[in-house]
Amino acid sequence: MSHYRSDLRHTEFTLFDVLGADRRYGKAPYDDLDRATASALLHGAELFARTRLAPSFDAAEREPIRLEEGRVRLPAELRVALQDHLASDWLRLDLPADADGARIPPSLRWAATEFALGANPAVAMSTQLVPRAVALLRREGDDAQRRLAQQILDRHWTVTMVLTEPDAGSDVGAATTKAVPQQDGTWHLYGTKRFITWGEHDAAENIVHLVLARTPAGRGAGSAGLSLFVVPSHHTDPATGEPRERNGVRATKLEHKMGVVASPTCELVFGVDGVPAVGTLLGRENTGLRLMFDIITYVRMLVGLKATAALSSGYLNAAAYAATRVQGKRLDDDPPPARVPIADHPDVRRSLITQKSYAEGARALVLYTASQLDTVEAFEELGQPAGEARRRHQLLLPVVKGWCSENAWRVLGAESLQVFGGSGYLRDYPLEQYVRDTKIDTIYEGTTGIQALDLLQRRIRRDQGHALHRLLADVELTAAQLNDSRELAVEGRLLLTGVSCVAGLSKWACAADLRHAALGANRLLFALGDLVVAWLLLRAAAVALRLQRNARPADVRYLAATVATGRWFARQNLPRLSTELTAVHLLEGDDLGTAWPPA
Repeated sequence: MSHYRSDLRHTEFTLFDVLGADRRYGKAPYDDLDRATASALLHGAELFARTRLAPSFDAAEREPIRLEEGRVRLPAELRVALQDHLASDWLRLDLPADADGARIPPSLRWAATEFALGANPAVAMSTQLVPRAVALLRREGDDAQRRLAQQILDRHWTVTMVLTEPDAGSDVGAATTKAVPQQDGTWHLYGTKRFITWGEHDAAENIVHLVLARTPAGRGAGSAGLSLFVVPSHHTDPATGEPRERNGVRATKLEHKMGVVASPTCELVFGVDGVPAVGTLLGRENTGLRLMFDIITYVRMLVGLKATAALSSGYLNAAAYAATRVQGKRLDDDPPPARVPIADHPDVRRSLITQKSYAEGARALVLYTASQLDTVEAFEELGQPAGEARRRHQLLLPVVKGWCSENAWRVLGAESLQVFGGSGYLRDYPLEQYVRDTKIDTIYEGTTGIQALDLLQRRIRRDQGHALHRLLADVELTAAQLNDSRELAVEGRLLLTGVSCVAGLSKWACAADLRHAALGANRLLFALGDLVVAWLLLRAAAVALRLQRNARPADVRYLAATVATGRWFARQNLPRLSTELTAVHLLEGDDLGTAWPPA
């Protein structure tokens, strides 16, 4: 039986019934799409992920990957899974229409992507980069680079993002890898890069590296002096793509990690043993970081969804175990006691609904953020501005990455694994791997602290909180509507108070000295995430209450659980926001910035 348990029903309920994404189907730019087609697409993506990707989820746990003479050797079943995904049509969902892709709304694409990320996150974190790299090469590249983009698709190659250096870490502007121009128009790259995901492997005949390096014109200019280069692992025939000799880039080290061990994370050396790493410049000099951010932005969303997929599957595994694991008696049973499934015990029930609320809330947050791009694309098709939807998407991106990854790691370890008791610590169940695999989500493509600073400086302080306040106005409107309802009035009042607290946090963050504001940046990110997730779960609860009136008997229990989930999350999380507001004001007198650590 597969480790992976998907939640197709909640995906469709959120996408269609709560967010109303299907209301854009059947008209430009999604003329050929309807709800039935979208649903069939989701079911097909889930089936492929569960049957073709999930079986090799733990392959590298059983047969570790290894580095031999600069080449990473994968377990056979992992290699086949990656090749299957590259050869399938599922990646084409993310291609632009002019690159053999279909016009699929971003929210539907992200909904389908969750299944691959949940079934085999190591594979998906490689394959899902391919469409973004192809789109970038087609948009910014010259004729040869556009041919290369097509060869990536046709020959099922993989791509990498190559940013980090051993002494630079997240400070990309400190990168020293250099690019030297050649008379034939190519560039020779020299330097060492670290933490390169899927930097080397034997599942594809070529790997196309997108490398940030510094040209002579960019020396001493920090991140603004970086350029982006296309460096294949093998030279190829320009017309056919047939691989030739190795390029001068080698994997010299395989990182040994606590999780996602199926994803070969490599140290790459460019220009090794006297052989130059030959590349071509993408776009103009000194625009590399701007171009790379197109992919970085996508990957941050990908990481948030990867964490969400793991949490959802972890919760569903825990719920199934709790329903069948018989142990102990009901607390209110008179003697003689009867042994019951542990799902009958109050603390286990608390744990399960907590897991459910975070898993479903994280998915709702990702899909809501993606749905803003549905609006952007629809408005652009009509030639109308879509600035507000774009700004809202940008506002929520660091929240998706930071809130989803931190809560997935925490809840999987503190709740999902805990339901299994001692068994959860064993490799008999997938939870221990989920916990290890998910920790990295809080770190790569920008730690949570970096995401919080991004939210603080670029998304809130830069425009004095205008985009945030427009979002809060929408939340406040929902709160007022819930206040007028009989069933969700308490939650409406909590939501309204939460709006006031987050507005207060934003006001403080905009007015405080930047160093003190940065001390409270994480609190701001998590508070905003809690508020938006509560808002989305309560919107789902309101929809479920409405649907209950004419629901089939088979749907009544599901809808009742949806209402209970929204109530639980709101009542258990929103009251804490007032404490967060109090805490950040107390930071103003804190000398942590100057007095810590002590001498």
